[in-house]
Amino acid sequence: MTALQSFLVHLDGTARAAARLDFALRLAHPWQARVSALFAVARSYLPLLPVGPGIPPLPPDARAEAEHRRSALATYDRSCALASQPSEWLELDGDPVIEAFTRRALLADLLFLGQRDPNDTAGFDVPADFVESVVIGSGRPALIIPFAGEIADSPDVALVAWKPTRECARALAAAIPFLQKARHVHLVEEDGAEWQSVPIDVRDYLRLHGIERVHEHARLTPDSAGEALLSIASDCDADLLVMGCYGHSRARELLLGGATRTVLDSMTLPVLMAH
Repeated sequence: MTALQSFLVHLDGTARAAARLDFALRLAHPWQARVSALFAVARSYLPLLPVGPGIPPLPPDARAEAEHRRSALATYDRSCALASQPSEWLELDGDPVIEAFTRRALLADLLFLGQRDPNDTAGFDVPADFVESVVIGSGRPALIIPFAGEIADSPDVALVAWKPTRECARALAAAIPFLQKARHVHLVEEDGAEWQSVPIDVRDYLRLHGIERVHEHARLTPDSAGEALLSIASDCDADLLVMGCYGHSRARELLLGGATRTVLDSMTLPVLMAH
């Protein structure tokens, strides 16, 4: 079985950060992998406004950041006290949050990130495009945890979304350790994969890694792939979706593929993505 040795978990002030860290600690156990928990939020200060003649402006308000740090550190202490694998606490020191987290992610085998919850104000000090920016910028595979719902101790039913692209190939390779342990593996391919001049047999690749039984589904059409993937995942009770992350940065604007955007917005199960 492929060994993973380095997990990097994003911690912030949200209650869901605990679920990300606990999931990482559980998955790290078979390999005794090191789990690094990195507290990373964007510093948001109140404007420096003068309050009267000769009186200095009000100092930056860092109360929310301090409270979120205390919450994240308490989560780390509580979770790691119950775990037996190596772990470490890390935090940023004034660097831009996306760039700094991306640099640290470069040497991680797997990232653990959280789906953005638009109704949780405790997560507003994390940039809205944090997840997709880190996945695309680092090139490392990431397990993205939904902001609601239960998370299985270990993925038991996995759905693999495949088309012959670099992004899907990287996601599939990163998922092999989890697919090897899953009880059921489902496969869905995007319509048009048969157009390739050289045949690509995903089932054969999986068999080479000891994954013998694969349930195949009807091919997807590109125009509704995101919705269809989530529907299939629900129908087969999947607790892990494996897919490529499509997008690129252009002049500070992050452009995502339709299926990627749909899944990041509407996912209700952990999603393993790679770019």
